[in-house]
Amino acid sequence: MRSSGWVEHARDLGPQGHLCWRYDEPAQLRPRVGEFLTEGLELGQRVRYVGSAPVEDLLADLHEVDGMDEALARGAAQVVSLDDVYSADVPVEPVAQVRTYATATDEALAAGFTGLRVAAEATPLVRTPAQLTAFARYEHLIDQYMAGHPFSAMCAYDVGQLGEDVVEQLACLHPNTNQGTVGFRLHASPGAAFSASLKGELDLSTEELLSTALDRAELPLRGGELVLDVGGLDFIDHRSLLQLAEHARRRAAGLVLHAPRPGLTRLTTLLALTDVRMAHA
Repeated sequence: MRSSGWVEHARDLGPQGHLCWRYDEPAQLRPRVGEFLTEGLELGQRVRYVGSAPVEDLLADLHEVDGMDEALARGAAQVVSLDDVYSADVPVEPVAQVRTYATATDEALAAGFTGLRVAAEATPLVRTPAQLTAFARYEHLIDQYMAGHPFSAMCAYDVGQLGEDVVEQLACLHPNTNQGTVGFRLHASPGAAFSASLKGELDLSTEELLSTALDRAELPLRGGELVLDVGGLDFIDHRSLLQLAEHARRRAAGLVLHAPRPGLTRLTTLLALTDVRMAHA
């Protein structure tokens, strides 16, 4: 089962982990990158470090990580500069980006590794509104891929450059994050029957963020229904429930809430939401 929650480090995320890491200074990020990639090597994965600096500087970041020089020499570790792959201020193409990592995962498996693990400093890819919208869509699509494949990723964002609001918009689309101000997490479920998992708390303070996340993620429908696993949802107010129902309605879909907490069925009845049904585990 994939882990999900607020974290203080970049370890113990497993072969399909997806972590959003916010940081204030590069010196705070380097140890987290090291522990994330080290765990990947221990799991037998090929690991990759992606950043906006020249390759020589990125290699220097990894120099003090135990075993990394040997891993680089044998092809178990790779370093990629964003400057060599992306054009400045151009939004990523979400589907193509997922396809790129799917191919890289297949190549890692063919080379005898157990999968692929990527630590990416992605701040330059979300600077403009158009970049942010596209990359947020990609974050959910790649999370769907991770839920069923041996690929894991750590996505790092400089809060000093982007601001708390932008980082929150990205963090809420990850199962794991150290961004403590995010009230909920909307991410892929390993169960093929679900459109997504929704965890944490939903209230007035999360209304705008939830609306943005739902629109960007474009969650897949299951049999014409939006099926959400809400077993990890600790609280939802009536406004948020209406918001979920309206989102499903705009997509001409019914809303199914799987494993709801006690009281949610009664709230649905009180609000007369006839197109919302509960699926109890």
